[in-house]
Amino acid sequence: MDEMNFDMLNELLAAGKFGTLKSELNELNEVDIAEFFGSLEPKQQLLVFRILSKDMSAEVFAYLEPDDQINIVNLITDRELSELVDELFLDDTVDFLEEVPANVVTRVLKAADKETRQLINRFLSYPENSAGSIMTIEMVQLHDYLTVEEAIENIRRTGIDKETIYTCYCIDKARHLVGTIDLSELIFNDGNTLLSDIMEEDASLISVNTHDDQEYVADIVTKYDLLSVPVTDKENRLVGIVTIDDVIDVIEEEVTEDFEKMAAMTPSDDEYLKTGVFKLAKNRIVWLLILMISGTFTGKIIEGYETLLAGFVALTASMPMLMGTGGNAGSQASTLIIRGLAVGEIEIKDYFKIVMKELRVAAVCGVVLGAANILRMYLFSEGTIEVFLVVSLAMFIAIVVAKLIGCSLPIFAKIVKLDPALMAGPMIATLVDIVTLVIYFALAKVFLL
Repeated sequence: MDEMNFDMLNELLAAGKFGTLKSELNELNEVDIAEFFGSLEPKQQLLVFRILSKDMSAEVFAYLEPDDQINIVNLITDRELSELVDELFLDDTVDFLEEVPANVVTRVLKAADKETRQLINRFLSYPENSAGSIMTIEMVQLHDYLTVEEAIENIRRTGIDKETIYTCYCIDKARHLVGTIDLSELIFNDGNTLLSDIMEEDASLISVNTHDDQEYVADIVTKYDLLSVPVTDKENRLVGIVTIDDVIDVIEEEVTEDFEKMAAMTPSDDEYLKTGVFKLAKNRIVWLLILMISGTFTGKIIEGYETLLAGFVALTASMPMLMGTGGNAGSQASTLIIRGLAVGEIEIKDYFKIVMKELRVAAVCGVVLGAANILRMYLFSEGTIEVFLVVSLAMFIAIVVAKLIGCSLPIFAKIVKLDPALMAGPMIATLVDIVTLVIYFALAKVFLL
């Protein structure tokens, strides 16, 4: 939605033309209305919230930023809050409660009826970032002994309150998940056909457990191109589903977390502009200290070869270039391996294949860069051909070692149950700097002294 439409809505709000404003809002998508909410003052938000119908206000509420949600909850009456909780899908209510202060949680729980309160508490008890914490219970579940006609009638009667009806989940008398069936299958089959005869079951039945990590759930949905995936407890009883919209949120969250780890920062769920300076600093300072202390080794190595550097100025001038090239080569390899591990293209058992491939890539890159470096130094640097060759040979070896380190550390992290994203840019660059200098000075000492 563009700013011009926002201006028009604001003009209607300021003029008190609430009937026209309601008509305009009803024509909009709830996501756009939520964006409009973000541009309003708190009291204006309350006014617009009350203009919307109950079902529309609940849909819009689910897309609001946490601060705006808290504002609405603090301003509406207990009766309005109770109606809001009744209209919200349970997973949206839980998502909201996980982001707000305890006093808001208490007020929402008090406004909910006993059954809803028990369900919310059960959801909140699941481990953070688990399938149970992101699932919804608003799904179509059908007993396997029903006929197609009975199943369709069940969907007509209860489907209006479900988050999705495109995939239906079949259960037995003990609520065990025994199969799935698409709505299209119901429509195109004879009304007297039993669900047990046409549902997908056994090997083709895909589900996750309540305690499975949300990243695993996202991988399953992506791998099998699902719109939703059923969630079962340890007795294989159906307890909920995870829908594609929640999976997209998980993927975005996991990618953001990996980016932050790769940049040597502590992951945070907070928005950048809404996060305080000290919290941002706290998220960064630990890794900066670790990398700074690690850099001490680089300084000590250089100090040990002061005499050698004093005799060959070209060696000193080439150090930043060598360290930068080695760090970049290592980061290239680690980025590809981290990405491959994340999407399942690479497994731990592929390690030796990866090493052989990276050695060949490193050899090609090393030869091309080494030859280019000799020409560069010949044209722009002072020194002998021996110095040029030492620098280029050091570059070749540094690239080979850097790519080996870059492809090995993420896999090693995976083996010891760490996030491979930790072994990215800054970490790789620091290790490669140390190794590059050791190689560089060892070669210089052998061939130049």
